[in-house]
Amino acid sequence: MQLLRAAFSPNRTLSARVMFLFAIAWAVSGCLIWIASPFAVLPGPGAVLRAFGYLWMHQGMSRELWASFSLSVQAVAIAFGCSLLIAYATVLPIFRPFTAVVSKLRFLGLIGISFVFMLIVGGGRWLQVSLVAFGITVFLGTSLITIVQSIPSDRFDYARTLRMGEWRVVWEVVVRGTRDQALSALRESAAIGWVMITMVEGIVRSEGGIGVLLLNENKYSHFDRIFAIQISIFLVGIAQDYGLGLLRRWLCPYADLTTERRGA
Repeated sequence: MQLLRAAFSPNRTLSARVMFLFAIAWAVSGCLIWIASPFAVLPGPGAVLRAFGYLWMHQGMSRELWASFSLSVQAVAIAFGCSLLIAYATVLPIFRPFTAVVSKLRFLGLIGISFVFMLIVGGGRWLQVSLVAFGITVFLGTSLITIVQSIPSDRFDYARTLRMGEWRVVWEVVVRGTRDQALSALRESAAIGWVMITMVEGIVRSEGGIGVLLLNENKYSHFDRIFAIQISIFLVGIAQDYGLGLLRRWLCPYADLTTERRGA
């Protein structure tokens, strides 16, 4: 009873062990609902497992997953570098109109501008990378710009009282001071990249990828294989997110420090 009371108490902080038990309970509930689904067209867990085995053994699913994962890593790395430059450029007034325009480019569709990137980088792998990197950059750049612009002014004043020059203030307050927030924004935007990858691989099919496999199975309405592919993308995306979380904790161990007393 105490655990249930704590679970339904607003703003209550629970231990990691209790939250893990809640996660297991939700996962089991989801599986039971899936098994008992009244929709006949919806494939069950057994059918999805068999489809996964077929795709892995006969359709080169491992190869396609690796192609998509390497595409994600390349695009995220390029997007993170470009987004950092865009966000840090806001400290210079001359670049602020440019960064404002870049943040508005997130309303553009990738399909409509794919020919522009084709003219710049050609086709093939680099076209895939450039499209995904662009899609991530316009969202990640917007998040990083917001982080930089929301730095409290007293941090700048404090740095100046330490006799730092303005460029040193930028380095200490803007670059180093927001490093943990930048890595948190990277985790969110990397997830957006996986949403774009299947579409981009459908546009540029010559380099393969899990998106091509997904579109092929969707064409023939193989729902069990579609579910297997989606679950695979989901698991790979979670693994990548976990890895980025470990990177953030390694580079910024101070970010998660807290003196808050946790409940049971």
